[in-house]
Amino acid sequence: RRIRQIIGDSHPIIVLTAYDWSDIEEEAREAGVTAFCSKPLFLSELRDVLSQPFRVKQDPPEPKKYDFTGKNILLVEDNKLNQEIALSILKEAGFRVQVADDGDVAVELLRKAHAGQYDLVLMDIQMPKMDGYTATRQIRTLPDGGIANLPIIAMTANAFEEDRKRAIEAGMNGHIAKPIEVNALLKTLDD
Repeated sequence: RRIRQIIGDSHPIIVLTAYDWSDIEEEAREAGVTAFCSKPLFLSELRDVLSQPFRVKQDPPEPKKYDFTGKNILLVEDNKLNQEIALSILKEAGFRVQVADDGDVAVELLRKAHAGQYDLVLMDIQMPKMDGYTATRQIRTLPDGGIANLPIIAMTANAFEEDRKRAIEAGMNGHIAKPIEVNALLKTLDD
């Protein structure tokens, strides 16, 4: 508010945050914040946010409604709180969810799975027994091609560009950052 009083309305004010800003967005906008940018920073997101204050103001589009009814997902996550959050989001979107609490458990479940049992895998990276990269590489070598080629999305607090590249090199199809942002997660799963 004080900065906005000093500089007036002609300059943008952009907040950088590692947290979900939806809880404070209304108050921040009333105080004069022009835009928000999530940390860690990605060049494409930063470029987009930096160009926003200079665009013609438009009403925001209606958020897309996602419906994954009938889809089966294997959630691989060792942290119980993260499991609960992800389960809530995924079930609300219509997914049937099975949880594996480590990479080695996920590999074994998929080794025994039949084609069509899962539609995709949401894979944590840092786990105590077998990390997500190793688990993904092992899944990609399973004899059942339908299982070996399931889409696998990395889910990690390590969200720098090199982490995305490492996930892709391990055989993953996508990458989302923690803490989980609902719309970003559902958009990634929809792609």
